[in-house]
Amino acid sequence: MPKVKVNDITINYESQGSGEPLVLIPYLAADNACYAFQVGDYAKHFTCISLDLRGAGETDKPEGPYSTQLFADDVAAFMAAIGVEKAHVSGLSLGGAIGLWLASKYPERVKTLSLHSCWPKSDPFLKVVVGDWQIIAKALGSVPEMIIQGIFPFCFTPELYAAKPEYIDQLAAFVRSRPKQPVDAFLRQSDAVIAHDALGQLDRITAPTQITFGRHDMVTSTRFVEPFTSGVKKNELVIFEMCAHAPIYERVSEFNEKTLAFLKHHAG
Repeated sequence: MPKVKVNDITINYESQGSGEPLVLIPYLAADNACYAFQVGDYAKHFTCISLDLRGAGETDKPEGPYSTQLFADDVAAFMAAIGVEKAHVSGLSLGGAIGLWLASKYPERVKTLSLHSCWPKSDPFLKVVVGDWQIIAKALGSVPEMIIQGIFPFCFTPELYAAKPEYIDQLAAFVRSRPKQPVDAFLRQSDAVIAHDALGQLDRITAPTQITFGRHDMVTSTRFVEPFTSGVKKNELVIFEMCAHAPIYERVSEFNEKTLAFLKHHAG
């Protein structure tokens, strides 16, 4: 796996496919493999560049406070270091929150922005949920087990648990197979989620933006649709029915089809 030194950290990343660059930003506690179900389709049309964020995967995990703006600064420096002047940028949840800052602070680097299960500013409900994940992580002493026990129930609908328990087990095995995030690094990343506030940045985003939500998502529910559609100038909204926080796993084919259509429409 290639690595590059940017800012004060060494960032680990993967690149595959050909075509215009597409930077895929991971969500909370995840590494670059989190978009494994998307890259197969995306890489047929784009050069998919998936990185490990500060504090996760095989990227450095320095002490000190993290923020979504700091993550965006890391991604911008990372793009410059690997020679990508401008790219399509996509992220789910924390990845989308980072994309908001990247597109507003470094608009010259973002050709299109894809915000999946994202939110502009943390509200009291989101803060309570993420705070609960922190409590579970500390109690279990394991970030992978916290993800499976604490985060999964927000990512998937009850119907998926009932209909495909073996699929949930496969996803759990996938989580356990990846580089294990230390609890202290998770706490720093999740503190950034709790403190996230890019509401004042939305009108600075000039790139065409696709905004997607799962209909049954509780964490970043459709309560966040209005600030996005009123704040981001060039926006396209998609709601995935029968999905919670992670349509990328719950409705893989539909998610890939609709997101790839947006990306291809703005390529070239």
